[in-house]
Amino acid sequence: MLYSKTYLKRTKKGNAVKVVKEHYLRDDIWCYVENCTFCKHTEPALLEEARSTKLLKIPHYIVPDTNVLLNQMDIIKHPAINNVIILQTVYEELRHLNLSIYQQLRTLINEGNRHFFVFSNEHHRDTYIERSKGETPNDRNDRAIRSAVRWYSLHLKKASYGNKKIDVALLTDDVANREKAKAEGLLAFSELVEMIRNEGKIGKDRKVPYDDHLTASKIESGIKSGKLLQGTLNINIHNYLEVNGVETQIIILGRSRLNRAIQGDVIAVELLPKSEWTISSTAVVLEEEEETTELNEEIMNQSNELNNESAKTLQPTGKVVGIIKRNLKGSATSNIAENVLISPLDRRIPKLTIRTRQAHNLMSQRTLIAIDSWPKNAKYPLGHFVRVLGPAGDKSTETEVLLLEHDISHQEFSPRVLSNLPEEGENWKVTDEHLRDRMDLRHLNVCSIDPPGCTDIDDALHVRSLPNGNYEVGVHIADVTHFVKPNTALNEEAESRGTTVYLVDKRIDMLPELLGTKKVDRLAFSCIWELNSEAEILNVKFVKSVISSKASLTYEEAQLRIDDKRARDGLTKGIRILNQLAKKLRQRRLERGALTLASPEVRFKLENDSQDPVDVELIKALTPYGMSLTFESSKSLSDSLEKAVLPEDPYFNKLLRILTTRCMTSAVYFSAGSTVAQEYKHYGLAADFYTHFTSPIRRYSDIIVHRMLAVAIDFDKSYSSELTDMYKVQKICDNLNYRHRMAQMAASSSVELHTYLFFKGKLEREEAYVVKILKNGFIVLVPRYGIEGIVYSATKKSAAAAASQKHVAPITYNVLTNSLESTLEDGQKISIKLFDRVIVQIKKPEKERK
Repeated sequence: MLYSKTYLKRTKKGNAVKVVKEHYLRDDIWCYVENCTFCKHTEPALLEEARSTKLLKIPHYIVPDTNVLLNQMDIIKHPAINNVIILQTVYEELRHLNLSIYQQLRTLINEGNRHFFVFSNEHHRDTYIERSKGETPNDRNDRAIRSAVRWYSLHLKKASYGNKKIDVALLTDDVANREKAKAEGLLAFSELVEMIRNEGKIGKDRKVPYDDHLTASKIESGIKSGKLLQGTLNINIHNYLEVNGVETQIIILGRSRLNRAIQGDVIAVELLPKSEWTISSTAVVLEEEEETTELNEEIMNQSNELNNESAKTLQPTGKVVGIIKRNLKGSATSNIAENVLISPLDRRIPKLTIRTRQAHNLMSQRTLIAIDSWPKNAKYPLGHFVRVLGPAGDKSTETEVLLLEHDISHQEFSPRVLSNLPEEGENWKVTDEHLRDRMDLRHLNVCSIDPPGCTDIDDALHVRSLPNGNYEVGVHIADVTHFVKPNTALNEEAESRGTTVYLVDKRIDMLPELLGTKKVDRLAFSCIWELNSEAEILNVKFVKSVISSKASLTYEEAQLRIDDKRARDGLTKGIRILNQLAKKLRQRRLERGALTLASPEVRFKLENDSQDPVDVELIKALTPYGMSLTFESSKSLSDSLEKAVLPEDPYFNKLLRILTTRCMTSAVYFSAGSTVAQEYKHYGLAADFYTHFTSPIRRYSDIIVHRMLAVAIDFDKSYSSELTDMYKVQKICDNLNYRHRMAQMAASSSVELHTYLFFKGKLEREEAYVVKILKNGFIVLVPRYGIEGIVYSATKKSAAAAASQKHVAPITYNVLTNSLESTLEDGQKISIKLFDRVIVQIKKPEKERK
């Protein structure tokens, strides 16, 4: 049966176009219940042995609605929940509302052993319903859900399972939908949700008035008219009262203007009058406690201190008038006290109130908490306890915390995903069938050169001299797309994860291990150049190939071969030629204006998995910045960075590059055609066009590029439609950008964790550099350990100490010189400003957080 959907759509130019979409209905969509006598499916997804519960004595399958998945995903993920029917209506609605939870659901479906099944009710002849006149989309979807539940219930009653009776139960926290379902004779309940949801009453002494949020229709019309702006909330990690919304960085100051929004929420913001605009605060809020009121008021009233010059740097301020999409990710928390007011480890998330009978048992534990709601008369949001992660301070517990905090999928690959790998496993070999359309390069001296300990090797190199005096240089990348096919569980998992995540002591793979290591035949995607002696590219071709790696070398091993004059074998000679060509290519790139940047990193040497870090090695030193830089082009910036050298301070140039890196916008993936060609240029690399190609084992972006190249060279005759759909590609890019950012933050948090473990029980004094002045302290970088921290100068403790001890002088902030000043007892004046060297004491925090 064919339905046609017709509607008008407004284009970017403001024109109205008529859109007609065909919607097919089928009668061959099966129930996928094991041993069903009516349906013709061959691989059932739902077990015949359906469970009964205390709530329902009849064996049943669960059908959750969208709100249950949005608000209570932690329940659905519990191992006891299985045999779950996910309706297409719910699946699609969830994908548009919350991509993170949608991907968690996809993982459950792909695992297979939990028996989560997507039923295409929107294309089933007996379950599809049309939207009635005057019916809202939400009401129509609720009715579609009830229609599918009714079909399943009748279908199971007609099917033969011996003497067994199996039914389906709608799980919903929508009272109206539940009552309508019961009125229609369907099983529906909310008890499973209500058992753990925190809907407790708020005491009078806890009242903190917030404004009502605007309705969805008012928010939509306000955004369309330009009166409201939409953006994602990004809270300043040093100052929870200062928030950036949307790309124009609208500052939202104070809890009342934040209006119950939480870090990561998609919000609707109303701009305040220009008279209320301000500059970004330089004060740090220590904790969200009542005793910081004075400091909070100082931040709120900061606009009163503006002078004429600072007024030029005013930033817009606004207030939250509505929540478009909640960030419903669970939050890891620290110690839970008897008063059940808990503190998330992420300072950008406010404290939460929960109800639990286990408060005493949860002391000193890391726990996972889910946020339920935030009534306007509640000072803090309400939540519920999900599970214990482990003891606070334990390395494995804290590692799981940082993975959860950064939304890193770290579960083992499911059997369904692993089933897409070659059945031969490690015994897989290249066959004559593979050689049919590929270039055989196994006779070449191909080798890989990687950091020590690298096991996910996905690239190799070769070079050979040509009769005309030029060189043939090849870069050979593992042909991951031969194994990772579109529309498979393996591809879905790779697309969802987006990238491999590297922590200090472990690696979270994007894909299962696909290829062998050295001295084995492999399938590859090769880029082969012809270069002259000056490393100028004369010709290039892309081919699918077969290679045989002759060696897998570390950087040090390759350098030893280069330096060993006695080594004259073909492989070593090739490495020397590659090194010479690489130096010329690098010099030419720098001459074009490519930037040599830096970042603070530390490397930990671990003895084994059961021990704490025993040594710290700084990879890249840190120093303050401070010279005049020009930014008209990457070339001018590169030249000015090269000149910014202080002979008496060997760290200066390095730190300047570090701080320059922080000021730059990160490169992002995007779909060609989604922006103008002038925006394609990669500023840091001084390249007009740039994309990734060399790491498909650990980056999904490279898989997409490989698929596109395979089509371009006519190797792949049939390809997925996602390659030619700009919007689908951009959607993939958005997820890749998010996953890349989360992976970087997780890696940084892992370094912070191991730094904390290193300093646990220690007290160190080290030289540091002041890199930022705050109103109540300053931020320092410690070169030896590569760590950054805040030194507070204006706290109640420091004020009390200054008042009780004559030799302790109060420190004040000078807004004119952007420095901290103090006068000692002997009359000597001291000043702390940017780039100063100071001696700091390093120790673990008295009040543990991360």
